[in-house]
Amino acid sequence: MQKFTTLTGIAAYLPMINVDTDMIIPKQYLKTIKRTGLGTGLFAELRYDEAGKKRPDFVLHKPPYHAAQILITGENFGCGSSREHAPWALLDFGIRCIIAPSFADIFYNNCFKNGILPITLPQEEIDKLIDDASRGANAPITIDLASQEIRGPDGGVITFDIDPFRKRCLMEGLDDIGLTLEKGDAIDSFESRSKAERPWA
Repeated sequence: MQKFTTLTGIAAYLPMINVDTDMIIPKQYLKTIKRTGLGTGLFAELRYDEAGKKRPDFVLHKPPYHAAQILITGENFGCGSSREHAPWALLDFGIRCIIAPSFADIFYNNCFKNGILPITLPQEEIDKLIDDASRGANAPITIDLASQEIRGPDGGVITFDIDPFRKRCLMEGLDDIGLTLEKGDAIDSFESRSKAERPWA
């Protein structure tokens, strides 16, 4: 999993609440178990019309937001089904950080397991970031996970909370497999001891 330490980039604002996982990545894109290639299906029903043509007014089709790495959105983001393809699609598109007033629990947990930082902030703080996002390429935002700060282009700083364990996992690039491999010596020791004590097993 890619480490997350600091990120400076353009923030795109999606002014919607209760964005569910089917809206993030529609069901027709769930036929694969690969984590790559799903970015084209991200928000497909919002990005494309019935004929498959791009909707030019959708934020992620407008420059410079087509290269956004930060998404600012409304409350209860990621609700609905527990499909892990949702964070996969966001990550494949290039989104590394999502900022919202609240998230659905399963989606929130899945973000950390895939190298995406979800940040929960009060609406008044989000409103400040929306103003920055409205200025596009002239107002990049920096996310500093070590200091737990969001720094705006005009010098403003917003702090955020994060669970220390999840913070360490993101900063060190540790997903569930990586965490297990950290215990490799202990696992090897247990298996050797188990074979000696139970040779019939």
